[in-house]
Amino acid sequence: MPFRLWAGAASETGEHRAVNQDAAFTASWGTAVADGVGGGPAGDLASATFIHRFAAGRLSPLDAEALAVSVRAANWDLRAHVERDPALHGMATTFTGLFLSDRASLLLAHTGDSRAYLLRGGVYAQQSRDDSYVQALVDRGLVAPEDAATHPRRNIITASLSGAERDAATVAEYDLFDGDRWLLCSDGLSDYVPADDIEELLRIPRSPSAAAADLVALALEAGTRDNVTVVVCDVVPSDEVADDRERASFYGAAATRFNEELESA
Repeated sequence: MPFRLWAGAASETGEHRAVNQDAAFTASWGTAVADGVGGGPAGDLASATFIHRFAAGRLSPLDAEALAVSVRAANWDLRAHVERDPALHGMATTFTGLFLSDRASLLLAHTGDSRAYLLRGGVYAQQSRDDSYVQALVDRGLVAPEDAATHPRRNIITASLSGAERDAATVAEYDLFDGDRWLLCSDGLSDYVPADDIEELLRIPRSPSAAAADLVALALEAGTRDNVTVVVCDVVPSDEVADDRERASFYGAAATRFNEELESA
């Protein structure tokens, strides 16, 4: 049975940031979240550039190797921006995305500290591993997992996409099951809302768009001091394979910069 992705997203700048450096897209064949790295220049440009490259159209043929190659190609787009404008040196982004493969499976690409969670058969679990300083401390037994979310250096990441030759993303492959629900989010959600509260809301039967909007609202109510972006994605059966030319929907910096380019054209 062929499947498609039914995804919805929401993104807010938040009360403590002047610019939304998060970006996301949703389509029936793929979806992703990117978070411009704080402290560097033009984080919104980095995240939006990366998201737009992947949303240009479904990758075909697509397998784990092809997805890794596409990540590197999108990373070169970041390097091209820096080469044109040296003031952008140091801009970078996280990236967490889900893509339907040609093998009737789902591919998860990840780098940085944006997260991916899966709710399958009643079991909810994080599927991505944070590329962060605090996660390294947890792995070494120096910080307890329950203390990681409040650690003062939790925002220091150890991997991102910046246009450098060494940049890469890990790619994992998953079987497709009708009813799977995925959550992709920036750390504006996961750093400020308890995991149990996120899980409880995600379990409520509702559309992906409604669930994403409610999770963003929950983060704002919790006083998030960051941008917050959420994608909720359900695996659903399809009578026919989705059109590869289907246009994606954009959120956050990807939507803002896309509209600015149209208005200036």
